[in-house]
Formats: sequence, C-alpha cells, structure tokens
Amino acid sequence: MSVIEEGAKKSSVLWLSLDRPRLAWHTWHEGAIYLVTGGGEQELPGLTGSGRVEVTLRSKDNGGRLVVFDASVEVVDQAAHAEAVAALAKDRLNAADGATMTDRWAAESQVVRLTPREAAPLSAPA
Repeated sequence: MSVIEEGAKKSSVLWLSLDRPRLAWHTWHEGAIYLVTGGGEQELPGLTGSGRVEVTLRSKDNGGRLVVFDASVEVVDQAAHAEAVAALAKDRLNAADGATMTDRWAAESQVVRLTPREAAPLSAPA
C-alpha cells in the first residue's frame, strides 16, 4: 500500500491548495480520493475548474504532514460512479438529510475524483 493510499484511508480529512489551504473531508475508493463540493456541502472554490490540485495528507497519529502530492481533478458523473458515491455517503457525518443526501448531491453538488500524480518525499513531519 502506498503512503498516499494509507494516509487517505486512515484520515477522513485532507488539505487542498486552492485560493488558500482548504480542509476537506473525503473517501478513498479504488485508487483515488473522492469528495463532494457545493449544494450545502463543503465549498472548495476553484477546484472543479482546475485540472490539478496540490493535496496534503496529515498523520492521524501526530498531525504532522505525511505526504504532499499533485492530483488530477475530475468532476465525475454520479450515476456512473455509484459505488464511490455510496462510499462518500457512508463516510459523511452529521448529514441532516441522510436518507435523501445522495439525491441532493445529484441535484445540487459535484462529486470530484482526485487521482494522485506523484508524491513529494518529506524528510520529517512538520
């Protein structure tokens, strides 16, 4: 298991370098990170229009930076990625509309897949 996969599976949040560093919850599914933006979910300005983003995963144990990497950004068709959407829904905490959440996502939100490109080695946790 790669350090990216391990870090993404162990922690449910990551940092994205957008207009400023943005904290986002996510799910690891079949080799990529999936997240939801818009429609009452986390606002991640500029993400869906970019072709790439820098991602930072932190250690769940000590909070230090575990790995920093570039990822390709792709807005996905939610029906075609139903398994990933189901995994996201399972990991979504405190949703007021749990039973209809994925319907709301389909109408109002975007599901984004971040595919890791490369990892920058870190000499020591920061």
